[in-house]
Amino acid sequence: MSAAAADATGRWKTIDSDTGKPKSIVEITRAANGTLSGRIIELLNPSKPNPVCDKCKDDRKNKPITGMEIIRGMKADGANEWSGGTILKPDEGKVYKSKMELIEGGKKLEVSGCIAFICKSQTWIRQ
Repeated sequence: MSAAAADATGRWKTIDSDTGKPKSIVEITRAANGTLSGRIIELLNPSKPNPVCDKCKDDRKNKPITGMEIIRGMKADGANEWSGGTILKPDEGKVYKSKMELIEGGKKLEVSGCIAFICKSQTWIRQ
């Protein structure tokens, strides 16, 4: 496997686990300390133009969702996995403990978020 395939940085199309439809484009970048973060760079078919995170409770409250950092502080946990960070679901305003794993040779990224023992996962597609 090439180094690029084992890297989660880049642009990913998020797929809504409820509808199966593409929801947004998220760009994942690596900080100087090696942690990954991700921000929404484009919303696909938003329910209203230029939505804000009115349900957010932290520094992202009432900020535009486009451009918002939704993944924070993910640390490498093996070759193709990251954990220890959080992911925000802007339409709920909820922050989940998160982990990510590259699958299918780096073409897809399985992203899960958990509160207590309840976890949801989505498979994102590399752009």
